Amino acid sequence: MGVVDEIKAQLDLVDYISQTVKLRRTGKNYIGFCPFHSNTRTPAFVVFPESQTWRCFGQCNEGGDLFGFVMKKEGWDFSETLRFLADKAGVPLSSQPKIGEADAQVRESLIKVLEDAAQFYRAQLFESESGSAALAYLRRRGLTDTTIKIWGLGYAPAGWDDLSRHLLRKGYTKDHLLRAGLITERDDGDTYDKFRHRLMFPIRDAYGKMAGFGGRVLNPEDVPKYLNSPRTELFDKGHLLYGLDLARQEIRRTEQAVIVEGYMDVIGLHQAGFANAVSPMGTALTEDQFKLLKKFTRNIVLALDPDAAGEKATLRGLETARKTMDQDDQPTFDSRGLLHFEGRLKADIRVTTLPANQDPDEIALADPEAWRKIAAEAKPVVVHVMETLAAAQDINDAKVKREIAAQVLPLIEDVADAVEREAYRQQLARLLRVDERSLVLANPVQRRSRRSAEERGRTGLESSLNAITEKARSNRLLEEQALRVLVQQPYSLNELNKSLGLLHVPQFCEDDFVESDFRQAFRVVLESIRQDKLPPEDYLAENLPDLFSEEESAGLIEKALPPSPQKRLADQVRTALRIKRSHLETRIQEILFLQSELEEKRYTDEEAEVLLTELIVQRRVLDEAMKSKLSGGDGTEERKPRRKLVIKGK
Repeated sequence: MGVVDEIKAQLDLVDYISQTVKLRRTGKNYIGFCPFHSNTRTPAFVVFPESQTWRCFGQCNEGGDLFGFVMKKEGWDFSETLRFLADKAGVPLSSQPKIGEADAQVRESLIKVLEDAAQFYRAQLFESESGSAALAYLRRRGLTDTTIKIWGLGYAPAGWDDLSRHLLRKGYTKDHLLRAGLITERDDGDTYDKFRHRLMFPIRDAYGKMAGFGGRVLNPEDVPKYLNSPRTELFDKGHLLYGLDLARQEIRRTEQAVIVEGYMDVIGLHQAGFANAVSPMGTALTEDQFKLLKKFTRNIVLALDPDAAGEKATLRGLETARKTMDQDDQPTFDSRGLLHFEGRLKADIRVTTLPANQDPDEIALADPEAWRKIAAEAKPVVVHVMETLAAAQDINDAKVKREIAAQVLPLIEDVADAVEREAYRQQLARLLRVDERSLVLANPVQRRSRRSAEERGRTGLESSLNAITEKARSNRLLEEQALRVLVQQPYSLNELNKSLGLLHVPQFCEDDFVESDFRQAFRVVLESIRQDKLPPEDYLAENLPDLFSEEESAGLIEKALPPSPQKRLADQVRTALRIKRSHLETRIQEILFLQSELEEKRYTDEEAEVLLTELIVQRRVLDEAMKSKLSGGDGTEERKPRRKLVIKGK
């Protein structure tokens, strides 16, 4: 359940509006005088508990949900309204504070000095005599000059201040260089270049902006072998993945990311045609790095070095991955049908077993098919762990069996899916050659704890969702479905509206959204198409978190779409038609309510019949459109006899 859903589950629209507007119940709905304009004669403001919406049928002629009411009443934007209602509902928000204008200018200046430093290092690699050894090393590793230039690789001269003197001449200050992590300051105030006589790897964020550098020694006696930029306002190794800026499109296309150990592994794999590789730059995998990947895929392969350090890093990474991605509650369904996911998206995390003494780039550059096979044979997390623990041990020893079971069973219990858990228990029992029932009995406390937590979660979910009616949930799900496609493929809006035009249906627009957060997000989609500073997908990735939490915006971006463009468009058209039809049905019910329940009718009987007839004709157009092949129908048209419309009281 998202933050907006939780807020609406806690705050009933009728109760909230009743605090400032005197409402009177009439039938299933409530009426009162509109708080947004002067009117003491005719109560034209209606609240509909069933759909948790409101509408003014007077001067305003506006309507919306709880968020829309607060935004209009207080004059706030969506973010302010979200914070206010979340506080009122007791729902925690995990939003990051916005960067101020001054801070943004500082960041831009640091990015610029890093870009100039990268340009200096590149020139040193190709144009200086001292950089020839670094260039020769790269070529020996199988990299082409084109690849070297694409990745912006460079060489840091051995001098103590070659870079700093160059940048100071360009107008940068000592403070710029210190804050960018390019120089180090001694106790006496003197400074020297951070990187000297090293092969340089520019490190960029997911959108290609400079963040820092990694430097590899060229002299085997120098230490450390790899040196990264210090932590700065731009560089935090645990929040970055090397190569993600060049890999993200391929990750989306292949629906898989491969995590390898080092810089050269990433670059070599890309050159060999495997452009979905990234690296954590020698650090243990962090939750923030997995969250970065979740924006692009749920399928992750870990391909770390097979030596002892690599194996430990793999296991640390697996632990983090499970905590980040799989430890959420399972998607559940109640008796009323499909509900919102209780937890966030799970990831399919797999692990490769690399040949001894071979790095991924060496394998891929020498034999691309061999690498393709290794990646394809990556094993699920639990299988890798149990096989790793069992390797080189005597599994006939009862104590070894017990130790392996004690380490693997908690990991199995941590898997969200019940079927997957059962399959892993069976596989562990076969590996250890024990009766599966002994494994079930081996961890009774954790089993009871998990079962109790699941039962509490289901009970809490059912009680909270009872506050939202079935129709409101259904409409929100439809709007979310429509928005998800637009977020993932913004330009599909043009295809959608072209198809709707062929069906003689009005274009899909902001007014088709009742939910305030989705309406705001639709505006962001339009802005992403109209602006030209960033690709639309990048613009959305940067701006959606202003409306949703990081997990919610990632969920909109990540959920799989139909693989076929034709199927995707047909589904998109059908969803838009269903949304428009739902709005028409709501409008028809509103007019019938106005004519039958209000003391002073909004329309004469003749006006109401004309208006309703027009709406019913529009509904018939939508019904016929839903049968069209453009919306996934069979193309047949069924003509039904027109029923006479009867207005109550006529």
